[in-house]
Amino acid sequence: MLKFFLFILLIVGIYYLLFRKKTDSANHSKQKPHSIMLECVECGTYVSNEEVIIKNGKYYCSKECAKLH
Repeated sequence: MLKFFLFILLIVGIYYLLFRKKTDSANHSKQKPHSIMLECVECGTYVSNEEVIIKNGKYYCSKECAKLH
């Protein structure tokens, strides 16, 4: 009975060590999203996808380039 208990404990320990590392790396990649750089149609400046202005399906770096004033 003691051998069975130690065997189960060993299996659980190995399972914990193997899958804990994978979940840590998966959480790390979720914390830092990758930014895509897009080129402004008007002036050619590259802007991240978080800051870009989209007008008529084209990417602009600023309101001036998009002529939104």
